[in-house]
Amino acid sequence: MPENRNYDVIRIEELEIYANHGVFAEETKLGQKFFVNAALYTQTRCAGRADDLALSTNYGEVCMEISRFLTEHTYRLLEAAAERLAERLLLTFPKIHELELEIRKPSAPIPLPFQSVSVVVRRGWKRAVIACGANLGEKERTIREAVDKIRQDEKCRVLRESALIVTKPYGGVAQDDFVNGAFLIETLYDAEELLCFLNRLEAEAGRQRLVHWGPRTLDLDIIFYEDEIIRTEKLTVPHADMQNRDFVLEPLAEIAPEWMHPVFHKTAAELLERLES
Repeated sequence: MPENRNYDVIRIEELEIYANHGVFAEETKLGQKFFVNAALYTQTRCAGRADDLALSTNYGEVCMEISRFLTEHTYRLLEAAAERLAERLLLTFPKIHELELEIRKPSAPIPLPFQSVSVVVRRGWKRAVIACGANLGEKERTIREAVDKIRQDEKCRVLRESALIVTKPYGGVAQDDFVNGAFLIETLYDAEELLCFLNRLEAEAGRQRLVHWGPRTLDLDIIFYEDEIIRTEKLTVPHADMQNRDFVLEPLAEIAPEWMHPVFHKTAAELLERLES
């Protein structure tokens, strides 16, 4: 159930900053002019109807933050400056859901006639569904502690949590019952970064990968990441077997019943209904 991307846009054009970024020592020592263009994807309807700046994103404050960030930091690459600045703006201004950011360098050290060079990045908050499970130790406590750690990470926002349910083991390995659930998040991590973050939380909880479908202190799986279909050595999204797992579909249907599976083209509620029939 990724959000409808029908956002309004606040644009900042040709914001001039004198800063010290570049590969060569002269650039970082002497500095030069940079120009920043930004498109801030947000909702302006409430602010417009109420004529209230508190309900919008203050573009003056955004400009000051861009200036402050680019003058207080030094990066060799425009790519690094754009990446870090985009993250800072998304973390600082919560009403910005997504942004397109261009940093332009008209005095780049190129021994040929040119107007300017620039780097453009588009970054934003992405929605994902995480399934959680545990059948060793203090199961509920372990899951709740993991969700709290996710909530404490500045690059994640926990939006909804399902109830925790007790389920029988899946996969034919004799073991204790599981406690399972799911939660909906917004995150600035891309899918593989999110996987690494979740794997780290599993390791901190004592997870050992000794037996396939075996007992575990904590299991955190990415079920959906936006409506993306991802197939890599490390990650498969949507989760490859989710449609056969009631312990995934039941919590999923509780928190995001209308989320459409991008492969089967059925909602979470429909997948659960089909499994139970």
